[in-house]
Amino acid sequence: MTNSLKIERVKHDLTQEQLAKVIGVSRQTIHAIESGKYIPSTMLALKLARLFNVSVEDVFMLEDGD
Repeated sequence: MTNSLKIERVKHDLTQEQLAKVIGVSRQTIHAIESGKYIPSTMLALKLARLFNVSVEDVFMLEDGD
């Protein structure tokens, strides 16, 4: 799975820390998602998409073989 979380975060002028506070997770969680080391829960993915006013598929994309 790939994601555009960092791109969306930067477009909205948010630091990892600021985004983490808004969503209710740690900065380390945001970093892990951005680096592809952590796949968020459905609830977290929906919260992120709603915050950025985009669909979940605009932020998280399956790769071939996923």
